[in-house]
Amino acid sequence: MARIPRIMITGESTAYHVISRTALDGYVMGDVEKDFFVKLLKQKAKIYFTEILGFCVMGNHFHLLVRIIRDGDYTDTDIVDRYKTIYGKDAVLPEDRIDFYRDKWASLSEFVKEIKLGFSRFYNKRHGRRGFFWGDRFKSVVVENGNTLINCLAYIDLNPVRAGIVGRPEDYRWSSIGYHLQNATPDDFLSLDFGLRPFMKHSDEKRLAHYRAFLYETGAVDTGKGAQVDEKVLEKERKKEFKVTRAMRFKYRTRYFTDSGIIGTKVYVANTFQRFKDRYPAKREKIPKPVAGLSGMYSLKRLSEA
Repeated sequence: MARIPRIMITGESTAYHVISRTALDGYVMGDVEKDFFVKLLKQKAKIYFTEILGFCVMGNHFHLLVRIIRDGDYTDTDIVDRYKTIYGKDAVLPEDRIDFYRDKWASLSEFVKEIKLGFSRFYNKRHGRRGFFWGDRFKSVVVENGNTLINCLAYIDLNPVRAGIVGRPEDYRWSSIGYHLQNATPDDFLSLDFGLRPFMKHSDEKRLAHYRAFLYETGAVDTGKGAQVDEKVLEKERKKEFKVTRAMRFKYRTRYFTDSGIIGTKVYVANTFQRFKDRYPAKREKIPKPVAGLSGMYSLKRLSEA
Protein backbone atom coordinates (compact mmCIF):
# COMPACT_ATOMS: atom_id res chain seq x y z
CA MET A 1 0.00 0.00 0.00
CA ALA A 2 1.34 3.42 -0.94
CA ARG A 3 2.23 5.81 1.86
CA ILE A 4 -0.24 8.57 2.57
CA PRO A 5 1.51 11.91 2.00
CA ARG A 6 2.30 13.76 5.21
CA ILE A 7 -0.07 16.66 5.92
CA MET A 8 1.92 19.90 6.01
CA ILE A 9 0.22 23.27 6.34
CA THR A 10 1.96 26.29 4.82
CA GLY A 11 1.25 29.97 5.23
CA GLU A 12 0.22 29.76 8.89
CA SER A 13 1.79 28.64 12.16
CA THR A 14 0.73 25.07 12.88
CA ALA A 15 1.24 22.64 15.76
CA TYR A 16 2.19 19.01 15.11
CA HIS A 17 2.37 15.98 17.37
CA VAL A 18 5.39 13.94 16.30
CA ILE A 19 6.02 10.34 17.37
CA SER A 20 8.99 8.16 16.46
CA ARG A 21 10.13 4.75 17.75
CA THR A 22 13.48 2.99 17.74
CA ALA A 23 14.19 -0.02 15.54
CA LEU A 24 15.97 -1.82 18.39
CA ASP A 25 14.52 -4.26 20.88
CA GLY A 26 13.93 -3.22 24.48
CA TYR A 27 14.28 0.12 26.22
CA VAL A 28 17.58 1.23 24.76
CA MET A 29 17.50 4.90 25.75
CA GLY A 30 18.88 5.33 29.25
CA ASP A 31 19.51 8.50 31.26
CA VAL A 32 22.56 9.54 29.23
CA GLU A 33 20.76 9.03 25.93
CA LYS A 34 17.68 10.91 27.10
CA ASP A 35 19.81 13.81 28.36
CA PHE A 36 21.55 14.01 25.00
CA PHE A 37 18.25 13.89 23.12
CA VAL A 38 16.92 16.88 25.09
CA LYS A 39 20.20 18.74 24.54
CA LEU A 40 19.99 18.05 20.80
CA LEU A 41 16.34 19.12 20.68
CA LYS A 42 17.27 22.43 22.32
CA GLN A 43 20.10 23.02 19.86
CA LYS A 44 17.94 22.41 16.80
CA ALA A 45 15.05 24.46 18.20
CA LYS A 46 17.36 27.49 18.27
CA ILE A 47 17.99 27.17 14.55
CA TYR A 48 14.64 26.08 13.16
CA PHE A 49 11.60 28.35 13.23
CA THR A 50 9.78 26.39 15.88
CA GLU A 51 8.04 26.73 19.21
CA ILE A 52 8.50 23.65 21.39
CA LEU A 53 5.22 23.13 23.24
CA GLY A 54 5.95 19.76 24.78
CA PHE A 55 8.00 16.58 24.60
CA CYS A 56 8.63 13.26 26.30
CA VAL A 57 11.61 10.96 25.74
CA MET A 58 10.87 7.37 26.73
CA GLY A 59 13.05 4.27 26.64
CA ASN A 60 12.13 3.30 23.09
CA HIS A 61 10.35 6.28 21.54
CA PHE A 62 9.75 10.00 21.82
CA HIS A 63 6.85 12.42 21.55
CA LEU A 64 7.20 16.02 20.42
CA LEU A 65 4.58 18.75 20.25
CA VAL A 66 6.02 21.52 18.10
CA ARG A 67 4.62 24.57 16.37
CA ILE A 68 6.22 25.44 13.03
CA ILE A 69 6.25 29.22 12.65
CA ARG A 70 4.74 30.57 9.43
CA ASP A 71 6.94 31.95 6.67
CA GLY A 72 6.00 35.59 7.15
CA ASP A 73 7.19 35.71 10.75
CA TYR A 74 10.93 35.83 10.02
CA THR A 75 13.18 38.01 7.90
CA ASP A 76 16.37 37.64 5.88
CA THR A 77 18.22 38.91 8.94
CA ASP A 78 16.77 36.07 11.01
CA ILE A 79 18.08 33.59 8.43
CA VAL A 80 21.56 35.12 8.45
CA ASP A 81 21.69 35.21 12.26
CA ARG A 82 20.85 31.52 12.48
CA TYR A 83 23.41 30.72 9.81
CA LYS A 84 26.09 32.48 11.87
CA THR A 85 24.98 30.55 14.96
CA ILE A 86 25.92 27.35 13.14
CA TYR A 87 28.96 28.39 11.13
CA GLY A 88 30.42 31.22 13.18
CA LYS A 89 29.96 34.98 13.39
CA ASP A 90 32.25 35.62 10.41
CA ALA A 91 30.41 33.21 8.11
CA VAL A 92 28.87 34.79 5.02
CA LEU A 93 25.59 33.46 3.65
CA PRO A 94 25.21 34.15 -0.10
CA GLU A 95 21.97 35.93 -0.91
CA ASP A 96 20.94 33.24 -3.36
CA ARG A 97 20.97 30.69 -0.50
CA ILE A 98 18.69 32.60 1.86
CA ASP A 99 15.49 31.15 0.41
CA PHE A 100 16.97 27.65 0.65
CA TYR A 101 17.52 28.02 4.40
CA ARG A 102 14.21 29.80 4.86
CA ASP A 103 12.45 26.72 3.49
CA LYS A 104 14.69 24.26 5.31
CA TRP A 105 14.35 25.85 8.74
CA ALA A 106 10.58 26.09 8.41
CA SER A 107 10.26 22.39 7.54
CA LEU A 108 8.97 19.91 10.10
CA SER A 109 10.50 17.02 8.15
CA GLU A 110 13.95 18.64 8.09
CA PHE A 111 13.71 19.52 11.78
CA VAL A 112 12.85 15.97 12.87
CA LYS A 113 15.35 14.46 10.41
CA GLU A 114 18.23 16.45 11.89
CA ILE A 115 17.28 15.45 15.44
CA LYS A 116 16.97 11.76 14.56
CA LEU A 117 20.17 11.72 12.51
CA GLY A 118 22.15 13.54 15.20
CA PHE A 119 20.90 11.17 17.87
CA SER A 120 21.63 8.08 15.75
CA ARG A 121 25.25 9.17 15.33
CA PHE A 122 25.60 9.79 19.06
CA TYR A 123 24.03 6.45 19.99
CA ASN A 124 26.03 4.40 17.50
CA LYS A 125 29.31 6.00 18.53
CA ARG A 126 28.56 5.57 22.23
CA HIS A 127 27.60 1.91 21.83
CA GLY A 128 30.10 0.96 19.13
CA ARG A 129 27.53 -0.04 16.57
CA ARG A 130 26.44 0.75 13.01
CA GLY A 131 23.17 0.81 11.18
CA PHE A 132 19.71 2.20 11.70
CA PHE A 133 18.56 3.32 15.13
CA TRP A 134 15.05 4.54 14.32
CA GLY A 135 12.24 2.45 12.90
CA ASP A 136 9.80 3.59 10.22
CA ARG A 137 9.40 7.25 9.33
CA PHE A 138 8.05 9.44 12.10
CA LYS A 139 4.32 9.93 12.50
CA SER A 140 2.86 13.43 12.64
CA VAL A 141 -0.60 14.74 13.44
CA VAL A 142 -1.82 18.30 12.88
CA VAL A 143 -3.11 19.64 16.22
CA GLU A 144 -5.65 22.45 16.60
CA ASN A 145 -4.96 25.16 19.17
CA GLY A 146 -6.89 25.41 22.42
CA ASN A 147 -8.66 22.43 23.96
CA THR A 148 -7.19 19.93 21.48
CA LEU A 149 -3.65 21.13 22.07
CA ILE A 150 -3.80 20.98 25.87
CA ASN A 151 -5.27 17.47 25.67
CA CYS A 152 -2.45 16.39 23.36
CA LEU A 153 0.15 17.95 25.66
CA ALA A 154 -1.33 16.17 28.68
CA TYR A 155 -1.28 12.88 26.77
CA ILE A 156 2.44 13.40 26.11
CA ASP A 157 3.32 14.41 29.69
CA LEU A 158 1.33 11.50 31.15
CA ASN A 159 3.31 8.86 29.26
CA PRO A 160 5.66 8.11 32.19
CA VAL A 161 2.69 7.89 34.59
CA ARG A 162 0.73 5.55 32.33
CA ALA A 163 3.87 3.42 31.96
CA GLY A 164 4.16 3.14 35.75
CA ILE A 165 7.57 4.85 35.85
CA VAL A 166 6.52 7.75 38.12
CA GLY A 167 3.53 8.65 40.25
CA ARG A 168 3.67 12.39 39.52
CA PRO A 169 4.15 13.67 35.95
CA GLU A 170 6.83 16.22 36.89
CA ASP A 171 8.98 13.54 38.57
CA TYR A 172 10.07 12.46 35.08
CA ARG A 173 12.67 14.98 33.97
CA TRP A 174 12.73 14.02 30.27
CA SER A 175 9.28 15.47 29.67
CA SER A 176 7.96 18.99 29.22
CA ILE A 177 6.31 19.19 32.65
CA GLY A 178 9.43 17.73 34.23
CA TYR A 179 11.55 20.29 32.41
CA HIS A 180 9.33 23.15 33.57
CA LEU A 181 9.80 22.20 37.22
CA GLN A 182 13.26 20.64 37.29
CA ASN A 183 15.14 23.08 35.08
CA ALA A 184 16.66 25.46 37.58
CA THR A 185 17.85 28.02 35.05
CA PRO A 186 14.96 29.68 33.21
CA ASP A 187 15.39 29.74 29.43
CA ASP A 188 13.25 30.22 26.35
CA PHE A 189 13.54 26.67 25.03
CA LEU A 190 10.14 25.42 26.15
CA SER A 191 6.94 27.37 25.57
CA LEU A 192 4.65 28.28 28.44
CA ASP A 193 1.73 28.42 26.05
CA PHE A 194 0.02 25.12 27.04
CA GLY A 195 -2.48 25.97 24.31
CA LEU A 196 -3.94 28.54 26.70
CA ARG A 197 -2.20 31.80 25.80
CA PRO A 198 -4.87 33.01 23.33
CA PHE A 199 -7.60 32.29 25.88
CA MET A 200 -5.98 33.13 29.23
CA LYS A 201 -4.41 36.56 29.67
CA HIS A 202 -2.68 35.42 32.85
CA SER A 203 0.92 35.11 33.98
CA ASP A 204 3.07 32.11 33.10
CA GLU A 205 2.78 30.97 36.72
CA LYS A 206 -1.03 30.92 36.59
CA ARG A 207 -1.04 29.15 33.24
CA LEU A 208 1.32 26.53 34.66
CA ALA A 209 -0.99 25.98 37.64
CA HIS A 210 -3.99 25.71 35.30
CA TYR A 211 -2.15 23.19 33.14
CA ARG A 212 -1.07 21.14 36.16
CA ALA A 213 -4.70 21.02 37.32
CA PHE A 214 -5.76 19.73 33.92
CA LEU A 215 -2.84 17.29 33.83
CA TYR A 216 -3.53 15.79 37.26
CA GLU A 217 -7.29 15.58 36.80
CA THR A 218 -6.78 13.90 33.43
CA GLY A 219 -4.06 11.63 34.76
CA ALA A 220 -6.30 10.37 37.57
CA VAL A 221 -8.87 9.01 35.12
CA ASP A 222 -8.67 5.24 34.71
CA THR A 223 -8.50 4.78 30.94
CA GLY A 224 -7.98 1.05 31.17
CA LYS A 225 -4.58 1.53 29.55
CA GLY A 226 -1.74 1.72 32.04
CA ALA A 227 -1.49 3.36 35.46
CA GLN A 228 -3.00 6.63 36.60
CA VAL A 229 -2.32 9.40 39.12
CA ASP A 230 -3.22 8.19 42.61
CA GLU A 231 -6.33 9.82 44.12
CA LYS A 232 -4.38 10.75 47.28
CA VAL A 233 -1.77 12.55 45.21
CA LEU A 234 -4.50 14.32 43.26
CA GLU A 235 -6.21 15.45 46.46
CA LYS A 236 -2.96 16.91 47.82
CA GLU A 237 -2.53 18.91 44.63
CA ARG A 238 -6.12 20.13 44.78
CA LYS A 239 -5.51 21.48 48.28
CA LYS A 240 -2.51 23.43 46.97
CA GLU A 241 -4.60 24.61 44.01
CA PHE A 242 -1.95 22.97 41.80
CA LYS A 243 0.52 25.77 42.52
CA VAL A 244 4.24 25.04 42.33
CA THR A 245 5.51 25.60 45.87
CA ARG A 246 9.00 26.54 47.00
CA ALA A 247 9.33 23.13 48.66
CA MET A 248 8.55 21.42 45.34
CA ARG A 249 11.12 23.47 43.49
CA PHE A 250 13.72 22.67 46.18
CA LYS A 251 12.95 18.96 45.81
CA TYR A 252 13.78 19.10 42.12
CA ARG A 253 16.89 21.24 42.68
CA THR A 254 18.60 18.63 44.89
CA ARG A 255 20.32 17.15 41.81
CA TYR A 256 22.55 20.20 41.91
CA PHE A 257 24.14 18.93 45.12
CA THR A 258 25.35 15.80 43.31
CA ASP A 259 25.64 16.59 39.59
CA SER A 260 26.48 20.27 39.13
CA GLY A 261 30.29 20.07 39.23
CA ILE A 262 30.62 23.12 41.51
CA ILE A 263 27.91 24.74 43.62
CA GLY A 264 27.98 27.80 45.89
CA THR A 265 27.93 31.57 45.59
CA LYS A 266 28.56 33.12 42.19
CA VAL A 267 32.07 34.24 43.16
CA TYR A 268 32.98 30.84 44.61
CA VAL A 269 31.84 28.95 41.51
CA ALA A 270 33.67 31.34 39.17
CA ASN A 271 36.92 31.26 41.17
CA THR A 272 36.90 27.49 41.61
CA PHE A 273 36.32 26.98 37.90
CA GLN A 274 39.35 29.14 37.09
CA ARG A 275 41.52 26.85 39.26
CA PHE A 276 40.44 23.74 37.37
CA LYS A 277 39.46 25.08 33.92
CA ASP A 278 42.15 23.00 32.20
CA ARG A 279 40.13 19.89 33.06
CA TYR A 280 37.15 21.02 30.99
CA PRO A 281 37.18 20.38 27.23
CA ALA A 282 35.10 23.45 26.32
CA LYS A 283 37.18 26.38 25.13
CA ARG A 284 34.77 29.09 26.18
CA GLU A 285 34.47 30.35 29.73
CA LYS A 286 31.79 28.77 31.88
CA ILE A 287 29.51 31.31 33.53
CA PRO A 288 27.94 30.38 36.90
CA LYS A 289 24.22 29.65 36.50
CA PRO A 290 21.73 30.74 39.17
CA VAL A 291 19.77 27.87 40.71
CA ALA A 292 16.15 29.00 40.82
CA GLY A 293 14.49 28.21 44.13
CA LEU A 294 17.81 28.26 46.03
CA SER A 295 18.41 31.91 46.83
CA GLY A 296 21.95 33.15 46.13
CA MET A 297 23.14 29.75 44.93
CA TYR A 298 24.90 29.13 41.63
CA SER A 299 26.18 26.07 39.80
CA LEU A 300 28.81 25.40 37.16
CA LYS A 301 26.50 23.27 35.03
CA ARG A 302 23.00 23.86 33.78
CA LEU A 303 21.82 20.33 34.41
CA SER A 304 19.34 20.22 31.56
CA GLU A 305 22.38 20.55 29.28
CA ALA A 306 24.79 18.41 31.28
